[in-house]
Amino acid sequence: MTEDADGVRISLREAFLIFLRLGATCFGGPIAHLSYFREEFVERRKWLSDEAYADIVAFCQFLPGPASSQVAMILGMTRAGILGGFAAWLGFTLPSAAMLFLFAKGVGHLGVTAHSPLLHGLKIVAVAVVAQAVWNMGRTLCPDRERATLAILAAAAVLVFPATISQLGVIAAGAYIGWRRFPDEATQIRAPLSAFGVPRGAALACLAAFASLLAGLPLLAATTRDHTVALLSVFFRSGALVFGGGHVVLPLLQQATVPPRWLDNEVFLAGYGAAQAIPGPLFTFSAYLGAAMGPEPNGLLGASLCLTAIYLPSFLLLFGILPFWEKLRRRTAARAALKGVNAAVVGLLVAALYTPVWTGAIVAPVDFALALLAFLLLVFWSAPPWAVVIVGAATSALFTG
Repeated sequence: MTEDADGVRISLREAFLIFLRLGATCFGGPIAHLSYFREEFVERRKWLSDEAYADIVAFCQFLPGPASSQVAMILGMTRAGILGGFAAWLGFTLPSAAMLFLFAKGVGHLGVTAHSPLLHGLKIVAVAVVAQAVWNMGRTLCPDRERATLAILAAAAVLVFPATISQLGVIAAGAYIGWRRFPDEATQIRAPLSAFGVPRGAALACLAAFASLLAGLPLLAATTRDHTVALLSVFFRSGALVFGGGHVVLPLLQQATVPPRWLDNEVFLAGYGAAQAIPGPLFTFSAYLGAAMGPEPNGLLGASLCLTAIYLPSFLLLFGILPFWEKLRRRTAARAALKGVNAAVVGLLVAALYTPVWTGAIVAPVDFALALLAFLLLVFWSAPPWAVVIVGAATSALFTG
């Protein structure tokens, strides 16, 4: 066990169980997860302030990889140390990874496809869950017209120019505007990560390992022509170079696994639909792919290798950059820039709400009607998300089945 700045201690088991519950109930993809985390750890448990939580989100948005999983890991670290971060990641990841592994084993026998009414219904409800997340984060991070304007302009820019470089450019522009427009509002806050430190030497070793694996695995795969090495190379590169979270990595993985005939496209699409409909991080789709592939390693071993390979870059970058980020974020100018970054991040979430979440689910008027009802229940009636998911998915399946 470890102690945070407020003297509250939790065990690794407690950290694991807290995030296990979240991993089993957080529907809607990475955008919605951030809202669930804020409600759980800022409002209910009061582990940290709104400002501190926003800084963690901004830090993870700067990194490639699964932002919600990275935020979960940092939250676990603040209360249970570095091992607590891994316990939080494991708890948050395990439910969806297990569900997708079982889905991979049963997809061929059950005849489930990407167009199944139940999966479509789950994606409709995900629209409402993500909309609720954008609503809550927008109210917190864009409390005035200047930051609300910045968020809308950021969303428009990313929608008009849908490329990774656009997302990075929007974040950079948000930092500059925040630095220029919000310097008087920047305040020093207690860093939630100050309860422990990542040694500089260990951080540099993590960055060196990241660079070595990113460059070395493709060379090793080409030299040895070993399928296992090629598998590790593909999934490590996907986790290392993708900004924007799981919604971005899913189509990238299709290009990496279907053309070389590691699995059939219909099998991929069935898992694609399931990954967007179940709770937990979308990066656990890698477990589905590893289990469903024809060439060995597949099954449980393949799922474990692919899951580890796609998450490893996040671990290395997080520990490698975290010590330097802590020093930067204490400066007043950096705090001002982060206010602009946070507003820009809200804009990215708005854009993600439209595509791929909205465009992948709302294809008929009845879909829009169900999404509106689900949003009403979540936002204005405070209905539990799991209940809304069950009712919404069943209702959609009834109408479209």
